[in-house]
Amino acid sequence: MGSQPSKALLTESIVPNHYFRQLFDQTSYTYTYLLGDVQTKDAILIDPVFEMAERDMQIIKQLGLTLKYAVNTHVHADHITASGKLKSALSSCKSIIGQKSGAKADIYIDDGDTIEFGKQILECRSTPGHTNGCMSYVWHDKCMVFTGDCLLVRGCGRTDFQQGNAKELYNSIHTKLFSLPNHYLIYPAHDYTGQTCSTIGEEKVHNPRTAKSLDQFTEIMSNLKLSYPKQIDKALPANLACGIQEDTV
Repeated sequence: MGSQPSKALLTESIVPNHYFRQLFDQTSYTYTYLLGDVQTKDAILIDPVFEMAERDMQIIKQLGLTLKYAVNTHVHADHITASGKLKSALSSCKSIIGQKSGAKADIYIDDGDTIEFGKQILECRSTPGHTNGCMSYVWHDKCMVFTGDCLLVRGCGRTDFQQGNAKELYNSIHTKLFSLPNHYLIYPAHDYTGQTCSTIGEEKVHNPRTAKSLDQFTEIMSNLKLSYPKQIDKALPANLACGIQEDTV
C-alpha cells in the first residue's frame, strides 16, 4: 500500500474557495444570497431586503468580508431593496441593476456582462418578461443560477403588471435558462412553499407552467387572478431610487 495523505492535506483539499449563504425574509418571502471569495474576502449580496440589512451586515462582518456590490435581479414590487442602506453604511459597496430596469444604480449591466468579486465571476443574462429589466446571474464555476422572479421553484414570476409579458417570459426561460446544463442549481428570489432551490432539469419536467407549450403558458398566466402586491405602492418608487426613501435619508 502507498503512503496515506496527511490529515492536514486532506483538510486543506476540501476547503472551499467561496462563501455562499441563502438568507430569507419571512415577510416578503425573499431570498437574499451572500456570495464571497475566500482568498480576497470580496463579497456581493443578491436581492438584499431593506429590513434585513443589519442581519446581512452582521454576517458579512463575522465572516470578515468586504461587500463590493449590492446586486438586484430587477425592480421588486413586494419589498424595498437594501442597496441604498448598504451603500450608506458600507463605503466599499456599489449598487448594480439591469440597464433596462429604469432604476438608479452605480453600475448598469446587460446581457453578456460579468460581475466579478475576487476570483469569482457571475455571467449576466437578460431574462425579461416579469419586468423588462430582469436579469439572471450564472455562477458557472459552482453550477448555480440566480433567477430572480423569472423562474421560481415550480413556478415563475407574474406577468400582469410592471411591463410583464408572458410570451417574453416564456422565451427568456426557455432560451436563457433552460439552455443551461440540467444539473445547474436554480436559486430564485422568492419561494412561498418552503422550497430552497431546484435544478434546470427538474424545472424542465416538473414546472407546471414552464413545461407547457407557449400557448398553454400564455393561457395559464392570463388566468392567475393574483391579488395586488401589498407593498407595491411603496416599494416601486423606492426601488427605482436604489431603495432610498425620503424618510430614511
